[in-house]
Amino acid sequence: MRALAVGGAGLVATLLLPLLLIATLLGGLSTIDPVGDVDPSAIPTAAAAQLPVIEAVTAAACPELPPLWVVAQVQAESGWDASAFRADRNGGSAGLYQLNEANWVDAGGAAWASAPPPAEADVLQPEVHLRTAIPWVCRNLREATRHLATTGKPTAPLDAMLVCHIAGCSRVTGSTTGVPTVGEAGCDATCVDLVDGYLTHVHEFLAAYGRSSGPVPIDDLPAPTPFTGGGSGCTAPDPTGGRCLTPTSRHGYDEIVRVFGPAAPGGPIRSVGCWDEHAWNPDSDHPRGRACDYFPGAAGFFPQGDELASGWRLASWLRAHAEALDVGYLIWQGRFWSPETTDADGWGRAYTGGGVYDPTDATGGHFDHVHVSYAS
Repeated sequence: MRALAVGGAGLVATLLLPLLLIATLLGGLSTIDPVGDVDPSAIPTAAAAQLPVIEAVTAAACPELPPLWVVAQVQAESGWDASAFRADRNGGSAGLYQLNEANWVDAGGAAWASAPPPAEADVLQPEVHLRTAIPWVCRNLREATRHLATTGKPTAPLDAMLVCHIAGCSRVTGSTTGVPTVGEAGCDATCVDLVDGYLTHVHEFLAAYGRSSGPVPIDDLPAPTPFTGGGSGCTAPDPTGGRCLTPTSRHGYDEIVRVFGPAAPGGPIRSVGCWDEHAWNPDSDHPRGRACDYFPGAAGFFPQGDELASGWRLASWLRAHAEALDVGYLIWQGRFWSPETTDADGWGRAYTGGGVYDPTDATGGHFDHVHVSYAS
């Protein structure tokens, strides 16, 4: 791994911790959907050539790591120059991710015959490098997940990964928030400037390379039949197998089926669940029969591509027809919206989890499902 020339000497990390971005800690960083699609027309030619490899490897070995993040961080590390090598006191770093030899060998690569490595070395072959480095990155991801969950540090996990990569994982584990300030975790002013500059630089690439992933056009979809019934008790049958629904939420469920079709593999909605005891959250609308969760993809995974677009299509439609359907609020992609919510940095406002859910988790942050609560 090499340090980007943004304010200090290179600091070698011993682990990579890629997780999910919720860019809330550093106010100067650009806001972007952490699992937005890569815009192939915007990325370097060398990155576009390897995009199918990145998508295949992340999907198979690390669905938590968005391909957009691979493209952006490799650009920050090597400029997508597979032959890049930087000599330093630790023996140097090489290849797309600029890994040092110890980390490359730990990932399963071959030791270098010389420094810099010869042109035929596997660390300098772009496809081999990515297929070796991404699973290694993901292995460290899961270790970091436990650390952040245990400590409750507020740093966005993918930002913690960047800190780890540029300055060492001790800067994450040894600092109060996961991003060191001067004097924390052995980080002086030069170190802090390096970390902050690196975070900013990668976020700039995320913004430049990401395809817009947010509210989508719904002009082709029919409007729902407005709800005109009465009653707010949990008296209607729950078609998803739960105990009951309120008349309002059952009407909303039926209208979604009419417009989007029933939940089914390969459809825009893969699965749906409404009534649930939710014993861990006494304030939930699910045990009141006033809420449903719609999954455009597999539960526990961050949707991408068509699945992500399907989720946005449903969320956009529900928002547009909130009055007709008596929608109380929506949660989707780490964002909360209600008829009374003012948009801030995009759609609605950042979802905090309310002290009950981990907002960086695929399910806890409502990235894998659209939650709709009805007002009655």
